[in-house]
Amino acid sequence: MDHSRDLPLDQVLLGDCVEMMQMLPSGSIDCVFADPPYNLQLRGELRRPDDSLVDGVDDEWDKFGDFDAYDRFTRAWLGEARRLLAKDGTIWVIGSYHNIFRIGAILQDLGFWILNDVIWRKSNPMPNFRGRRFTNAHETMIWAARSPQSRYRFNYQAMKSLNDDIQMRSDWLLPLCTGGERLRNDHGLKLHPTQKPEALLHRVLLASTLPDDVILDPFLGTGTTAAVARRLRRFFIGIERHPAYAEAAIGRVRRERPVPLESVATSPGRRDAPRIAFGSLVERGLIAAGTVLTDRNRRVQAVVTPDGSLNAGALRGSIHQVGAGLTNAPSCNGWTFWHFERDGALVALDVLRAAALAELSPPPGPRPLPG
Repeated sequence: MDHSRDLPLDQVLLGDCVEMMQMLPSGSIDCVFADPPYNLQLRGELRRPDDSLVDGVDDEWDKFGDFDAYDRFTRAWLGEARRLLAKDGTIWVIGSYHNIFRIGAILQDLGFWILNDVIWRKSNPMPNFRGRRFTNAHETMIWAARSPQSRYRFNYQAMKSLNDDIQMRSDWLLPLCTGGERLRNDHGLKLHPTQKPEALLHRVLLASTLPDDVILDPFLGTGTTAAVARRLRRFFIGIERHPAYAEAAIGRVRRERPVPLESVATSPGRRDAPRIAFGSLVERGLIAAGTVLTDRNRRVQAVVTPDGSLNAGALRGSIHQVGAGLTNAPSCNGWTFWHFERDGALVALDVLRAAALAELSPPPGPRPLPG
């Protein structure tokens, strides 16, 4: 069901996350990214060796009476998130050792299916000034599908391309949000103590969403998720209860420019491409029955028949079966093995398949942009 007309797309909603989520229709969200309060349970001030005060997380929104209160809060917003997710949707939740294990257990209790725990390893972590424990140099993200039956989106090839054509691992080395990306107030202090780097959200959204998907961030803060979603041409819905954070997020999104439409598509994986049967190329006249095919070294040959099978003397079958049979191999990729002659040169069948795929995948139409 298309809920796009019922959704406040590309808007920042000011208010309590659970109350705002209850106003949205069920099954309308493709992906949730959540950076909830960490419940740090801080006791007193934290100071550096030179006695200067550390600008840590001591805001009221991160304070809960006890673990039971935090668990009730977590169950409430996660329950709404699961209701809002489409059946094949996924959720990302980021946290520290203070809260992520409690969140993980509640995710499982509510029926989510955990796919990965991803470690964000900070290249420039804040040192442990008290020196009594290891430096907290990472945060944990849990990526989960709505249910074990969800056919969730994972852009494997895009992640591989982002990592120099090496399979992406579940430990990500990225710096903290610093420099010009860090939003500050009129006094030069950090506007939000836990602002996430845009690189982190870029990777999250590129991995698990497509252009025009709807992303919900129930703890938007200063708008990192919204800004990156707009840049990558995803729709977003952000919820934030702190007026100053919400105002900063709105301004940040308005300054963000989406990538050009022609460059928004991610690298497709083989599973994403429509299946092309060799016989369909024959019936469409892209290759004629009677065409002689050969391998690139012209050692073996076969003839194309009207039903898309190949005839090679005693052997008859698919382009893959005949290729394997003629070379005594356990398997064969007929698309790259077989060639036909065009203008005196040998051309792989895969060229014809690529042309057929291009016809089945027209360029995307324009999507409305937020004002």
